[in-house]
Amino acid sequence: MKTIIIEDEKPAARRLNRLLEELNVEVSVMLHSVEEAIHWFETNEHPDLIFLDIQLSDGLSFEIFDVIDVKSAIIFTTAYDEYALQAFKLNSIDYLLKPIDDEELETAVKKYQNLNHQKTKIALDFNDVKKLLINPVDREFKKRFTARVGQHIKIINADEVECFYSENKGTYVATSDGRNYLLETTLENLEDDLDPKIFFRVSRKFYVNVNFIKDIVSYTNSRLQIKLLKFNEQDIIVSRERVKDFKLWLQ
Repeated sequence: MKTIIIEDEKPAARRLNRLLEELNVEVSVMLHSVEEAIHWFETNEHPDLIFLDIQLSDGLSFEIFDVIDVKSAIIFTTAYDEYALQAFKLNSIDYLLKPIDDEELETAVKKYQNLNHQKTKIALDFNDVKKLLINPVDREFKKRFTARVGQHIKIINADEVECFYSENKGTYVATSDGRNYLLETTLENLEDDLDPKIFFRVSRKFYVNVNFIKDIVSYTNSRLQIKLLKFNEQDIIVSRERVKDFKLWLQ
């Protein structure tokens, strides 16, 4: 089974690749943009299965299908559920909301493996799509974090967090009372713990909480600067490749 990943967030692509390796699914290539994907499809034999992020750095992945007649089965991956109907019209066999749950991923892979590709049109069940649109999947995200302060353990509620950030190889949480605490984790490991409707990774260094954004101003090189209510330790800059997704997230 020839499988590829199309995902603009390289850490997310690597994590998905690791999860697929655990399911004995070998990924032959990882692509990161609409333009790169179109070129690849024009010059390579199409795979059996594609794991496809919907929002790529240079546009929506649906644009690929405007140019290329893709025959591959597709498992869509996205942090948003508003594109489910559009995905339903394509060769979709599943639609996974980020952060991707390993059990849901395994179910999707098994669903693909059990399909008779010659006799069955690969498509999402329309009732499943309606459920996604009307009642988005409820996920349990982390509601509290802990940090060691001397001999004590500090409990920090998720709704008190203005941002998470990395500095000098450490990962910190900044709270609404203006304090900063060192965590025993990394920003990458936080990906599965944070509600994507509340937290957004604006750069390699920062996850921000939408409820504490005080101001957003234009910055050099088509970037944005975020100002939070209390945090002022560093400038929080939305990296240029994430500006488009950040604006969509705000909506």
